Amino acid sequence: MKPLLAVILFCSLTLTLPAAESLKTADAFSAAAKKANSILTLPDWDQTPEAVEASMKNAIAAANAELDKIGQQDLAKVTFKSTIVALDDLGYQARLAANKATIIKETNTAAAMRTAGENAVKLFQDWAVGVDYREDVYKAVKAFEKTNPKLSGEDAKLLKETLRDYRRAGLDLPPEKKQEVEKLRKDLSKLGTDFDSNIVDVQAPVVFTKAELEGVPESFLASPGIKTGDDAYTVKANVTWQTIAVMENAKSEEVRKRLYIIHDSLAKEKNVAVLNQMLALRNTIALRLGYKSWADFQTEIKMAKSAAGAEKYINDLITGSQPKFDAEVAELRKLKAAETKNPNSQIQVWDFRYYQNQLKKQKYAVDTEALRAFFPFQKTLEGMFAIYQSIFGLKFEKIEVPQKWIDDLQLYAVSDAATGEPLGMFYLDMFPREGKFNHFAEFEIIGGKLLPDGKYQRPTVALLCNFPPPSEGKPSLLTHGDVETLFHEFGHALHTIVTRAKYSRFAGTNVPGDFVEAPSQMLQSWVWDKKVLDTFAADYSDPSKKISAETINKMKDAKLATVGVYYRRQFAFASLDLALHAPHPEGQAYDCVAISNPILEKVFLPIAPETTFVSYFGHLNGYDAGYYGYAWADAIAQAMATVFESAKDGYLDKQAGLRLRRDIYEPGDSREITQSIEKFLERKQSVQPFLKKIGIGGAKKEGPVPSKESK
Repeated sequence: MKPLLAVILFCSLTLTLPAAESLKTADAFSAAAKKANSILTLPDWDQTPEAVEASMKNAIAAANAELDKIGQQDLAKVTFKSTIVALDDLGYQARLAANKATIIKETNTAAAMRTAGENAVKLFQDWAVGVDYREDVYKAVKAFEKTNPKLSGEDAKLLKETLRDYRRAGLDLPPEKKQEVEKLRKDLSKLGTDFDSNIVDVQAPVVFTKAELEGVPESFLASPGIKTGDDAYTVKANVTWQTIAVMENAKSEEVRKRLYIIHDSLAKEKNVAVLNQMLALRNTIALRLGYKSWADFQTEIKMAKSAAGAEKYINDLITGSQPKFDAEVAELRKLKAAETKNPNSQIQVWDFRYYQNQLKKQKYAVDTEALRAFFPFQKTLEGMFAIYQSIFGLKFEKIEVPQKWIDDLQLYAVSDAATGEPLGMFYLDMFPREGKFNHFAEFEIIGGKLLPDGKYQRPTVALLCNFPPPSEGKPSLLTHGDVETLFHEFGHALHTIVTRAKYSRFAGTNVPGDFVEAPSQMLQSWVWDKKVLDTFAADYSDPSKKISAETINKMKDAKLATVGVYYRRQFAFASLDLALHAPHPEGQAYDCVAISNPILEKVFLPIAPETTFVSYFGHLNGYDAGYYGYAWADAIAQAMATVFESAKDGYLDKQAGLRLRRDIYEPGDSREITQSIEKFLERKQSVQPFLKKIGIGGAKKEGPVPSKESK
């Protein structure tokens, strides 16, 4: 790349935000959207618990009225629009209320509002299951199928998948079995909401003395809420960034182990029993529907196509990564032996973060804590915005927030840079607080869809994250890993916002579960590139100071030196998830801990036997029998990243960025995902870039290729 170009790009990537008093309103963008024959609106947030539940009930009543219309049709006159499209329309409208309730459940500062949101979500989930069992509606759909319609493209895909969903719901079963499956699914959805709520609600403050926290940075100890007494420092085991900070830095193994045991036993009292019930229900549902297991049921509609395909993929990666993993653990063991003066020291699960951090410092001179100075939150956010605006041909504008659920809530409008067409909006709720969703995720509030009147509804989404908050005299400072997370999660937001899919079931991130992470995982590569980092990463106390090329190279070396441990942990999660959902004798009780803990030890590292990792593993509701999808999608992501790596301007290449937007983000699932991937790659996909990333690229010339054809 020409040096001059780097200077030009740096200038063009500077994001200028309007002063607070000159912020536009959402109405201005709504008016512009109208000119483009689209609709852009903000949700009207309910302000009382009664209003939250009433909104959901009203939405369900309206949807039921539409279902009645479908079911009451003359079966000799049914059409695609009056059946298949009508179902997509009414489901979409009901989900708008459910999405709002979900945000209230996950973000509201009032416990009563969160409870109302939870109740509304349960009400919606119960209704959504029941929709599948409306016999009158099913008859209308089948009547349309019998007309042998000549459909193509997205229309044909919608019909095919609607019929598939009815089959998977058991509509062809005898009445008694069908009713049983419906009840089991409703019970399961309620338990899933309880499982999630128990994770959000659990609190686990752990008090340490300053001496116990030796090695933990002073900046952490000075963070808001940490110092709670003369010599008392309270670490919340349920707050991810706090737990990781201690696990990476505390010299005391006793402290690390104590915090780990508490963290990996969170929600134990409630969620072990809830998860066992969920597993039993899932298994029974799968068996009633004619599947060998829940894993087979779940993977049927994904790229893997079967549990065997998913298991083989993960098992091959476990086997292939074994030498790399063993070598890394041996390196960490040397560090522990030297520090503890015990040559027989073993690396336990509470050790790996600490000794990885020590390895980075001692061997690669990478100081994770010192690097935080280069990533003040707002500057990093704006830098990411500038990059994504440039490569995707977009424009972000900060706008007024008419209804705030927290004071520091931010709201932005997204427009096409070339045409000015408004494409969507996103909220940012980025720091932890009690009662809030405690991980990192993008939530759809209003999805994209072509409405019955011919106008296109543009999306609105929210990013709910838990980055380290600002402290006295210092802004929020992110770790390099936090920056990866930010780039990743905002990728999901863009995937939703720029959609052009006609039907809601195909729009945005509504894609196969083992692909959905790929477009965002790919964007994590950006934060390892100096040219990218130079556009925004600077010492907050001395903006002229950048991260040197030497440091970035050392960061890459350190990453490669520890990537085996990272991915083996991911493979362990995938393995235990598939094992929990493997064939199981009906009626035999589940013991989720007895199934999962041995796998954690076998695939990863020795653990404390009293821990119950799965009780706090939120992915088991939503990614159930699907966690393998992270590794599956990562292989696709690395293949897609090579398009930028070989482009003229690398990760800042606008042509490659626009192709990603057009070929992957905009169509969503409106066409077969493999078609979109190969269109973007302009070739067949390969697992080799992923194997190289995890340090086993030379293990074999070809590996498992996650594609539609994988079995």
